Amino acid sequence: MSTTMAKPGMERKWYIIDAAGKPLGRTAEKAAVLLRGKNKPTFTPHVDCGDHVIIINAAQAVLTGRKLEQKYYRHHSGYVGGLKEVQYKTLMAENPEKAMMLAVKGMIPDNTIGRKALTRCRIYRDANHGHAAQKPEEI
Repeated sequence: MSTTMAKPGMERKWYIIDAAGKPLGRTAEKAAVLLRGKNKPTFTPHVDCGDHVIIINAAQAVLTGRKLEQKYYRHHSGYVGGLKEVQYKTLMAENPEKAMMLAVKGMIPDNTIGRKALTRCRIYRDANHGHAAQKPEEI
């Protein structure tokens, strides 16, 4: 029995995901699957065979339960006492694109293929995007 191996440099499709009224994590999970190419029958783990993803209406994505009050984005500057934390209520109000990108980034492997896949993810606060020429398919 032969194994199908994806060839590097294959044609990539464009997809658009509307996050309005949908949970942040569910939207990020769909985007991560498309970015990796796991929806294709020719998926190969060591080959970058994913597609381009456009996420619109990131500001209208919802967090279920009490995550707005209880969840924090924490990062460290590297200096003593340099821990910074932002509540997700503030993050979603000021920078929802970053909140969505953090969710997608957490679902992609931390290697060269994952970093390359994240460059194909575009996130917009509202429904306006400049990628109509690529003719993206609605998900």
